Order: sequence, then C-alpha cells, then structure tokens
Amino acid sequence: MAILDTEATLHEAHRDNHTHRDVNGGWLRPAVFGAMDGLVSNLALMTGVAGGSVGRQAIILTGLAGLAAGAFSMAAGEYTSVASQRELVEAELDVERRELRKHPEDEEEELAALYVSRGVEPGLAREVARQLSKDPEQALEIHAREELGIDPADLPSPMVAAVSSFGSFALGALLPVLPYLLGANALWPAVLLALLGLFACGAVVARVTARSWWYSGLRQFALGGAAAGVTYALGTLFGTAVG
Repeated sequence: MAILDTEATLHEAHRDNHTHRDVNGGWLRPAVFGAMDGLVSNLALMTGVAGGSVGRQAIILTGLAGLAAGAFSMAAGEYTSVASQRELVEAELDVERRELRKHPEDEEEELAALYVSRGVEPGLAREVARQLSKDPEQALEIHAREELGIDPADLPSPMVAAVSSFGSFALGALLPVLPYLLGANALWPAVLLALLGLFACGAVVARVTARSWWYSGLRQFALGGAAAGVTYALGTLFGTAVG
C-alpha cells in the first residue's frame, strides 16, 4: 500500500513538474512586442521633436502621426510577410498532394523509411505507414508535419496578423501621446507613462521566458529610457543648429 502511495506521489509530482512554457509565444509574444515597438518608436520620436523646443501642438501632431504611420506600416508589413509565407506553404502542400495522388506507394515507403530512421522496427514502420496512408488527408497532414515541419490545419492568417500588429502597435504608441491629449504641457508625464508601459510589457514577456519579471521589466525600461534620452539630445542639438 505504501509503495502504491509513493508511486502515486511520484506520478503527481512528475505531472506537476512536466508542464512546459509556451515556447512559441502564441499570441502573447507578438502582441507585447508590437506594443513595445510602438512605445519605444513613438516615445523616441516625440522626445526628439520636444528636444527641438517646439510647442505642445507640434508634439501632439508628431505623436499622432507616428502612431498612424507606424501602425499602418506594421500592419502592411505583417500582412505581406504572412501572406507570402502562407502562399509558399500552400504551394508546397500542393506538390505533396500531387505526389500522394500520383505515387502513393512511393510516399508510403518514404514515410516508413522515416520511421525506421527514428528507431522503429522496419516491419512495424511499414505497417504504421500503411495504416496512416489509407486516408489521403491524414497522409498529407503527416507528410507535411514530418517533411515540411508544418500543420496544414494551423496556417497563419494574414488578416489576423495585420490587425493584431496594428492594434498592439497603436496601443503602445498611444501611451506617450495620452498625457498631452489629456492636457499636459510638459514632456515628463509622457516619458514616465511610456517607461511604465515598457516596464509592464517587459514583465509580461517574462511569462514566455526564463527571466524574472523585474529583470525583463527593468531591461525594457532602460532600453526605452536610453532611446528617449538619445533622441532628445539629438533634437536639442539639431533644433539649436537649425534655429
């Protein structure tokens, strides 16, 4: 009885310790990094303009223009990139589909050889390949996974990628502009809010990394602060030179 209890405890401990992080990041990583991109780029843009001693209205206009330009650029780039990738994958799937239709025996042997190379006994490998190849769609999915490393049922959507990139970038880029839209006349509230947003994004990214939340947060805080400081200095330098 004690042995059974010990085994049950071991199995439970193994189950609890065998939960892995989402190494692909899912939707969280691209969304958070899109927001950080919007935060850093718009904060740097606004501080650079503010360094040139321009008025509040010019800073607001710069921030809103940076938000719109960056968000549309991100959306267009992401849509084109994902659409091109999906078209390439679909073309390769068509090639594999034709091969399965024209040469089913060769494709079955290819699958069996793949399992043998991974340590499966040859007779068993051929039987597994034979049974899996009965359904053409299942055979296509297996060949795509094994040969191309893709899941035909889980191809990325260009529209979803574009909309999510647009939304996350715009949300991040809005933070530095928000204090001005609410009536602020100084630069420091915009910088403070943006840096706090960067810290929060860095802390959230820690969910899909092995770093602690405070380390990731402080790293993004420091990088954003450095970018803002450099562009403010350049804005001051060039603003003085132009003036």
